Amino acid sequence: MTRTLLLVPTTFELQHVQPALEDAVGAACGALAVCGFGPIASGILTAQLLARHQPSNVILVGIAGSYNSSTAIGTANCYSKIGCYGVGAGSGRGFKTAGELGWSQFMDLDSGDSINDSLETTRAGSTVACSGMLLTVCSASANISDVAERLEKFPDAVAEDMEAFSVAMACKLTSVPLFVIRGISNIAGDRNKANWRVEAALKAAAELAVSRISV
Repeated sequence: MTRTLLLVPTTFELQHVQPALEDAVGAACGALAVCGFGPIASGILTAQLLARHQPSNVILVGIAGSYNSSTAIGTANCYSKIGCYGVGAGSGRGFKTAGELGWSQFMDLDSGDSINDSLETTRAGSTVACSGMLLTVCSASANISDVAERLEKFPDAVAEDMEAFSVAMACKLTSVPLFVIRGISNIAGDRNKANWRVEAALKAAAELAVSRISV
């Protein structure tokens, strides 16, 4: 059994965080793997990786765009509440979430337990304070109008990514604790990459992950 399975969405992110993480992951009898970009690939690959490695816990590390301009670009945060935007009906201001349509993302027929448009991660033994909701989206915000539409549905969201909800669902369904870490690379809706600080964000995320692995 693998003690800690550390997941990153892309090989690009892996290349940036691996040098800082591989010693800590190795010392913890862990494994480092790519879980895929976006909510579809990351959910499928995470389920496969959980079955293969049988980890006692999972850490997801990557970048995110902040909804809050007061959050410094190049820093990292952890998140225990994850939302999902993009699964439902319609688009733009007419979009309705699955919950608004009366649907659950998943319901267990035996227990009646359901996963709706947001979920809380299980973080065994963690004492690290977490930020507000991380919103997983099917496509990144292209402008401030996209951000505003998403915040109308999820006013507690403070940042967006494209994988955490899917990874969290896979972990929840297999009762594996998950710790979500995201480095803030940009302000959501700003597509001018000259303003982004991807390397600094991933460095901060890797440092936070190392502190978590060491717990």
